[in-house]
Amino acid sequence: MSIISAKHFHDEAAAFTELEAILWPEGPVCPHCGGMDRVYALKGVRSKPSKKNPEGVERHGLKKCGHCRKQFTVRVGTIFEDSHAPLHKWLQAIHLMVSSKKGISSHQLHRILEVQYNTAWFMSHRIREAMRSGALAPMGGGSTHMEVDETFVGKKKSAKRFSKPHGMHQKMAVLTLVERGGNARSFHVGGTYANELMPIIKANIDRETQISTDQAKYYNKLGKHFQKHGSVNHSKDEWKRGDICTNTVEGYFSIFKRGMKGVYQHCSEKHLHRYLAEFDFRYNNRSALGVEDKERAVNAVRGAKGKRLTYRQPDFQKDRQLSG
Repeated sequence: MSIISAKHFHDEAAAFTELEAILWPEGPVCPHCGGMDRVYALKGVRSKPSKKNPEGVERHGLKKCGHCRKQFTVRVGTIFEDSHAPLHKWLQAIHLMVSSKKGISSHQLHRILEVQYNTAWFMSHRIREAMRSGALAPMGGGSTHMEVDETFVGKKKSAKRFSKPHGMHQKMAVLTLVERGGNARSFHVGGTYANELMPIIKANIDRETQISTDQAKYYNKLGKHFQKHGSVNHSKDEWKRGDICTNTVEGYFSIFKRGMKGVYQHCSEKHLHRYLAEFDFRYNNRSALGVEDKERAVNAVRGAKGKRLTYRQPDFQKDRQLSG
C-alpha cells in the first residue's frame, strides 16, 4: 500500500490525530499557559455559518484548558496556525516536499492539492521554515573530515534588471559546509571574501577537524584555525589527492542547482535562505543515513512547532508572483 493512501492524508479528523501524536507525544499541551493535566476535548463544535457553508464546518481537534480557560487546537503555535487550507492537505504537501529529491514547485502543489496558487506558494514557504534547523553546535570534530566550497545561483537583487548574470558578482553566493557521511549546512553570503567566509567557517566547524577545499585564496588561512587543511587544484584537473577532495560538497551542489534551475527556476534573494534550508533538510535526512520518506515527513512536522510566517510580511505578495 502506498504511503500517500494513509488515512491522515485524506481525512481531516485523522490528520488532527496524526499531528497530535507527533507534536504531543505525552498528551495535549495548552499553548497559552503550558498546562497539561486539565485539558479536555470539545466535541460537536462548528464554525460560524457562511454563504459557502450555511451550517458551519466541524472544528476538529478543538480542546479547552481548565487552567486558563482558553480554547486551542494542535495547530496553534505552528506553521499551520490561521491557515484556511485543510490539515490533511498540509500533510500531503509536506510529504511531497520531503520525498521529492530536487523539490516540487508551488505550481505543481497547486495542481495536486487543488488549492489556489498563492495558497500553495505560501504553504511551501511555511514548510521550508519548518525545515530550518537553527543548529548552533559546531560540526565535525574528532576524526571527521569536512568539505567547504561555495557556488553561485540566480541573480542578486542589486544586479541590473536586463543584464545577463554571467559575472559572478551579479549572482547570489552560497557557502556550504559538508561533513563526509554526515550533515550539510548552507549559508547565503554577501560575497566570496575571506572576511565574510572565515567567521562563518570558524563559528560552525569544530577546531579539531580536517578540512578540504579548492585552491581559492580566501581559504588559505584555514590551516591556522583547524587541525589540518588540504586543497585540490581544479584548474589543473586535480580532483582528489589522498583523502583531500571536494567531491561530496560538489555532489550536494549538483542536486541543489538542478532543483533551483529545473524546478523552482526563480528565487528571490531574500528567500534564498529558506530554499537552502529545504535542500539541507533533505540532505541531512537522506536514505543513506537511514531516514526514509515517512520518517523524513515526521521530522519536518516536528520542526513546525513554534514557527510562524505571516502572509502580509513586506514584499511577500510581490515575491509570490515571481517564485516557482
